[in-house]
Amino acid sequence: MPRKDALQELRSILVRRRDALRSALAGDLSLLKELRSESPGDVIDAALDTAQDEISSQLAEVESRELAHIENALERMRSGHYGLCEVCTRKIPLARLDALPYATMCIDCQRDLERTGGSRQAEAAEESYSSDMEIDVS
Repeated sequence: MPRKDALQELRSILVRRRDALRSALAGDLSLLKELRSESPGDVIDAALDTAQDEISSQLAEVESRELAHIENALERMRSGHYGLCEVCTRKIPLARLDALPYATMCIDCQRDLERTGGSRQAEAAEESYSSDMEIDVS
């Protein structure tokens, strides 16, 4: 399958996942509000409700983070930057995008980022910014 067709398929996958996450988050948040409005029966019920609230809250946080990644990927598609590494600007392999459709870096740059704790990405961004700002004074 040509890369363009594969990227279109990934777009539809991202849109479906985004819509599912939005629905799930809306349900999770309404469930949290509902649970908080109920008065607990006894100490054990209160403890179970608190534990359930915490689990629901953590799940909502994970889903919210994934939703933000998906929204970013869809924006990158609109701007024409989807599938290009944010650090080295090379094409991200389709196998990586199939595994993680909202990936913004190729596997090499991602590994480098994790190994260096983000300092290389910051350096690359700074270099890019500096070269954009150079002024020819001749």
